[in-house]
Amino acid sequence: METPDGQQPVQRTVHVGSVTGSAFAIGDHNTVTQHQHAAPADGTQAELLRAVRELRADLERFVASDATEILDAELVSVTEEIEGAGAATPGRLARLRDALTATGALTGTLASGIAVGQALAALLGS
Repeated sequence: METPDGQQPVQRTVHVGSVTGSAFAIGDHNTVTQHQHAAPADGTQAELLRAVRELRADLERFVASDATEILDAELVSVTEEIEGAGAATPGRLARLRDALTATGALTGTLASGIAVGQALAALLGS
C-alpha cells in the first residue's frame, strides 16, 4: 500500500521480550489501566490466597452446582479482599468457611480444599 505521495510506508515493528509489573499499550488510540495488588498482610493470608487460587482452578474441572457456584463466589471475594487490602476480614473468612463446609463432600477430597480449610482454621482460630 502506498501513501498519497506515492511512497512506500515505513514498516514499524515492535518486539517485546518480557514485561513484569508494568502496563503498556502499542498502537493508536489505546489506553492502559494498571491495577496494583496489595501484598498479603502476613504468611497465613498469603497461604490462603495461594490455596484459594488452586481451589478455584480445581473447581473448574467439576460440574457446577448451586453450592460450587456459591463457593466460587466466596473464593473470588476472598481473593479480591486479600489483593485489595492485604487481608480478608473475619466475616468474609467465615462466609468462605460456610461455603466450604457446604461443599465438603467435594472439596474434602481435594488437596486445595483441605489447604483452604487449614488456612481458614489458622486465621479464624477454629
